[in-house]
This record gives sequence, C-alpha cells and structure tokens, in this order.
Amino acid sequence: MALNFRFAIASDLHIALPHTIWNHPNRYHLVEVSIPAFESVLETLTQLDLDFLLLPGDLTQHGEPENHAWLQERLSKLPFPVYVVPGNHDVPVLRADQQSIGFLDFPYHYRKFGYENPDKLYYTCELLPGVRLIGLNSNCFNDQGQQVGRVDSEQIRWLEQVLAASGDELVLVMVHHNIIEHLPNQSRHPLAKRYMLENATELLQVLRRYGVKLIFSGHLHIQDVAYSQGVYDITTGSLVSYPHPYRLLEFRQDHHGREWLEILSYRVDSVPNFPNLQKTSRQWTRDHSFPFLVKMLTVPPLNLSFEDAQKIAPCLEDLWANIADGDTLFDFTKFTDFPQEVRCYFEQYGAIAPCGTPSLIDNNTTLLLQ
Repeated sequence: MALNFRFAIASDLHIALPHTIWNHPNRYHLVEVSIPAFESVLETLTQLDLDFLLLPGDLTQHGEPENHAWLQERLSKLPFPVYVVPGNHDVPVLRADQQSIGFLDFPYHYRKFGYENPDKLYYTCELLPGVRLIGLNSNCFNDQGQQVGRVDSEQIRWLEQVLAASGDELVLVMVHHNIIEHLPNQSRHPLAKRYMLENATELLQVLRRYGVKLIFSGHLHIQDVAYSQGVYDITTGSLVSYPHPYRLLEFRQDHHGREWLEILSYRVDSVPNFPNLQKTSRQWTRDHSFPFLVKMLTVPPLNLSFEDAQKIAPCLEDLWANIADGDTLFDFTKFTDFPQEVRCYFEQYGAIAPCGTPSLIDNNTTLLLQ
C-alpha cells in the first residue's frame, strides 16, 4: 500500500516563561516571543489533518524545569502525536543545578513524546504502519565537562541494530545538530563547526549504508535543505529568531513507486506586543550582528585584521538574516572597497548548488527521493 502522510516541524522553540527570561546583554534570541509564537503555530496546525509534529531540540531557553514542565503539559493537549529530541539548551549541564535540569533527566519530562523508555536519551518508534522515526541525542559531555555535539558509540551501535531490523520501513531521523554541512566548509569553520556533529561523517556512513534518505535537524537557526550522496538534511529555523519559520511536509508515493517529499514553509508574522514581528526581528538581528561579523571576518579562512573587519562589518549587517531566510542569492559587487576574496567568500553563502547554479529548495520545494 502506498505511503501518504503529512507532518509539521517547528524547531528551536527556546520556550521561556516570562519570569524565567534571562536578559543576558549578548542575547541573540527574541525569547519574549517564544510562547506566543509557538501558540500561533499550534493554532494553525490544530486546524490541519496532521499525522504528527517533530520538534528537533532546543525546546527551552536554557533547560529550566519550569519551561520543560510548561511545554510537556502544552504538548499533551494537542490532537496529534508530538516527538522531541534534546538540544544543547535543553540539557546544558551534566547534573541538575539551580537553573537547569540534568542531562539524564530530559527523557523523564517527555515520556509521552517519544521517550517510552526514559532510561535512554534516544529512541525509535513506529509513526505509522511502514514509517519509523529514530530520535537521536547529539549532546555529549567530554572529559573536560564541556558540552559537545556528538552521537556516542553506544548510540551508533544501537542505531545500526535498529536500522538492520527496519526492513522495508521508511526511516526518518531527527537530531538537533547538523549531519550534513549547511554552510560553506561548516565542519571546519571555527565558528560554524559547533553546530555540526563532531562525528557527522561516521553517522552519515551508517545512514547511507541502510538507505536512510531524510534527516531533520535544527540548532543553526536557518532555513536550509542540504544534500549529500542520496541523503537530505532538512534544518528548520528557530521560532525565536528571524524569520520565525515552521514547515509543513507531505510524503507520498506515486503509482510508479517513486517517493516524493513536498516541503512548504510558513512564518509567524505577528504576536502580541510584536505586531510586525518580521520587521522587528530582522532589525533585532541587524542590531546585534556587529560583534559576530567582526569575529567571522577575523578568523580563518578570511583572517582580516581587526581594523579592516570593523570597516567591512557594517556593510554585512543583513548577512545573517538573509542566510536565515533561505534561498538567498548574494551579490557583493556593489561594495567596491571589499577585497575580492571577501566578496567571493560571502557569495558562497547563497543558495548555490555545487555545480554553481542557483538551487532554491530551502523553503518550498518537492524532493524526489527515489
């Protein structure tokens, strides 16, 4: 029987009840809109005939017990199943402290949302007949106690066992960190590599070996569809960052046995106190971009001097918002005082396929999977 189903994705919710909001001076997220933006999305989704909703991590501002409690209670009232995985913000400490839940506590908050066995931070479940979800934990703590993005060896062995037993099932993988690069040389860039799994290559080899075609990730706060040798990594932007997107997806098989995935993207345009959220949020991103841009210009591969970086950074104030938009093509030739290597480098961040032609698939597209 042909598979046909519809689901949604909302990522990096960063849920923050008003009294928990952490007003750090370098805060880059509009967590003030976290709950009303999510409520706006849910209002739309509950009117649709959805089979399930995926939330690929960073569910809370910083792992606060109150925010986890609010979210799990809200999810329990929805008319469709919801599945979650932890993001780095959800489990920021190994052991619970005054602010955050502990690393191993996460599954106990979400036993109704994938974690039937709360003793593990990863799981698999049958979404529909013939459709299997694998929810991976990509958060680890190294020997120095630092949080890193990695799928540990025990989890990879478990994953191989699950995939070997999956037979002809369609397998969807959900994970917080990126597995395929969404930015130029992401796995090696000093600022971007932390958004990828340290062992992404190892994990991708396992997924390819068993014919997995679809990965759903978050973490990077951009709209992007990346492809590598038969596998798509679909990352969805954050509900607390411009452009506040979410996705509706429809999988179908045609009478020739071909598999298609239609992707449609939507945005939250307004919430209480933010009547023009898109404009306000884009300006917020612009206003907070300067330190990040200076750092980006002074690290490899550009290695500009601090003085040169300060001169160029203001011209790039819309760079990250445009990247987050998805499907953006860059042309920096109008900045005649830019060094040639700087212009060429940032133009790579546009929606360009490896062959050099535009590839506008980040927001609305239909993918032929086989």
